[in-house]
Amino acid sequence: MKALLWNDESERRHLWRNRMQTVLMLVGMGGLLAVCGWVVAGPDGIVWLVLGGGIALLLAPSLPPGLQMRMLGARPLAPWQAPQLYRMLEILAGRAGLDAVPQAHVIVSPIPNAFAMGNRHQAAIAVTDGLLGGLNSRELAGVLAHEISHIRNGDIRIMGLADLTSRMTRMMSWLGILLLVLSLPLLLSGQASAPLPLVLLLMASPSLSALLQLALSRTREFDADLDAARLTGDPLGLISALRKMEAPVWTFWGRVLLPRRRDDQPSLLRTHPSTEERVQRLASLTVPVDYPENSWL
Repeated sequence: MKALLWNDESERRHLWRNRMQTVLMLVGMGGLLAVCGWVVAGPDGIVWLVLGGGIALLLAPSLPPGLQMRMLGARPLAPWQAPQLYRMLEILAGRAGLDAVPQAHVIVSPIPNAFAMGNRHQAAIAVTDGLLGGLNSRELAGVLAHEISHIRNGDIRIMGLADLTSRMTRMMSWLGILLLVLSLPLLLSGQASAPLPLVLLLMASPSLSALLQLALSRTREFDADLDAARLTGDPLGLISALRKMEAPVWTFWGRVLLPRRRDDQPSLLRTHPSTEERVQRLASLTVPVDYPENSWL
């Protein structure tokens, strides 16, 4: 069959761009949080935020991935129940350099989807039965490699840090607005002042931080796509899986009541990039060569 091999120059360009975007967005979120802390409590506010954030990260409960999966309604699969699935996970985890093979879980849902929990030392991957029934082995390998890439790259921890930063920004914004409301008599009498630009920034910072968090999520998805194609050696399999997963799952009443329904969510508010953009990036990394189908298995 005709397959695809790496274009190293394009790969380096995409990796550099994605990593720079990740750094810039994390710095931007941290900067917004620092500004909110400074507006509310001056330089001491920044110090307390750094200390509070560090303590929160250290003391955050580290639940085992399997327990997190069960809390989300996922049922663990034993290797004898899904031997092919575990064979793929074993090969991909070895190629990714993980310390252990992620435990497989299944969720009863017709929607094709997958997600991961944990880190390089202990991880779990959940797939829906809609995904297992709707993808062939080549496509399934691409999806599993995508989730393993999230684990290897520490994306779960990165997005956890981004979520904590966004929550702290929202908290400081609410606190600042509350202090402004309580100081309203002093502001009206001229005994105190509040610069309008800082007030507007305080009000807008939660939304700005949330947008940066969404943009960060999309960037990490691009990185996981690239790494997944490297792990399988078969970007066409992942492209095919993305196309199938994009197709809507319709029930009878859904087709009758919402015949023209479309996903019109603005791109800025998506956690994942558009499928077409992901496909284009994968395709731009490659040049045509020949190799046997599923030769990596």
